[in-house]
Amino acid sequence: MTQPEAQSQPYPGHTEPMDPHPRDEMRDYTGRGLLEGRTALITGGDSGIGRAVAVAFAKEGADVAIAYLEEDDDARHTASLVEKAGRRCLPMRGDLGDERHCEDVVARTVAEFGGLDVVVPHAATQAPVGDFTELSTEQLTRTYQVNVFSVFWLLRAALPHMPDGGSVVITGSVNGLRGNKSLIDYATSKAAVMNLTYCLAQHYVDRGIRVNCVAPGPVWTPLIPSTLPENKVEGFGGQAPMQRAAHPDEIAPSYVFFASGRLSSYYSGEVLAPIGGEIQSS
Repeated sequence: MTQPEAQSQPYPGHTEPMDPHPRDEMRDYTGRGLLEGRTALITGGDSGIGRAVAVAFAKEGADVAIAYLEEDDDARHTASLVEKAGRRCLPMRGDLGDERHCEDVVARTVAEFGGLDVVVPHAATQAPVGDFTELSTEQLTRTYQVNVFSVFWLLRAALPHMPDGGSVVITGSVNGLRGNKSLIDYATSKAAVMNLTYCLAQHYVDRGIRVNCVAPGPVWTPLIPSTLPENKVEGFGGQAPMQRAAHPDEIAPSYVFFASGRLSSYYSGEVLAPIGGEIQSS
């Protein structure tokens, strides 16, 4: 992709002002019925990776519920893409850092679609700090409420509704694998949910519910220009061996892989890291 120039926008960010415009509509993706008749819930499903995953799931035959914070225009566009693929979409606005809202999102999805087969806890927030001592308790609490607690709350509510053989795909991050000197609370929150992947994979193996994680590297989404300083947005992703950030469309197939029992029936407790050629060593 073309390297981004310096730019910024208010949090939580919107797709339309981004330059270059991200590829997040899965336009050249052809489904094969891998999720035919399934229902999926994706948090942070309005834009970026969440949008691409929602559209890919729809093209594979799934009805999709998307939960998002406040980006109504982006959510409406995602819903239109899902419906264009011939599937139903349920957009749900609200703060996933609130326990009751997480429970409500699950209840509304089950009520609308009559069940729940795939859950993708993807919503997250981040805010860099120049010095560790600047990391306030308020920011730390907010980051963990959205990035960690919401995953616990969402899955605690969802798993009793899921059939044996269902799938959970948690979004981690390369920063959860190797840390980040300025995104300290974000990186540690992602490490937490990646470890939760291992825990729940063991916990639910007897039910055949597979729990896996996708841990992307740099991806060009609205979160980037709305949370990072302009000098960090300029050339974003250029540090990867591929010398660029990914588009959301390049990451979404990883979620299809884990969601589909046909493709990944023997995978649980795994972390798939599409990180642009970076080699992770133990």
